[in-house]
Amino acid sequence: MPLSEQEQRLLDEMERNLYQNDADFVATVGARRGRPNYRGIVLGVIIVVLGIAALIVGVALQLPPVGVIGFIVMFAGVLVAITPSRSTAPLRSTSAGSTSSSSKPRKSGGFMDAINDRWERRQDRDN
Repeated sequence: MPLSEQEQRLLDEMERNLYQNDADFVATVGARRGRPNYRGIVLGVIIVVLGIAALIVGVALQLPPVGVIGFIVMFAGVLVAITPSRSTAPLRSTSAGSTSSSSKPRKSGGFMDAINDRWERRQDRDN
């Protein structure tokens, strides 16, 4: 079900405020966006296949240490495949969404504080 115009405006405003106020959170969460690291995925798959081969050889030759090493290599391959690359693209600029609002002095509190205050008043009223 699509969002109404009011809900879409509210969501856009919340996103702008998030990018303006919580830069650390955006940097942490936003780092996973972008293109997947195909080189890491391919390398991880190759390592997993080598681990499976070592596991099969260990079972076929009845050598438990080789099988355990194969399992550890498989696990390492999965970690290599799912780990994001260290070189992340720069996050989009926070000034792109704000036009003249950056020149105006901001109210102390902000949008999310107002929403939290309304929520707390509503909870107090219901109790």
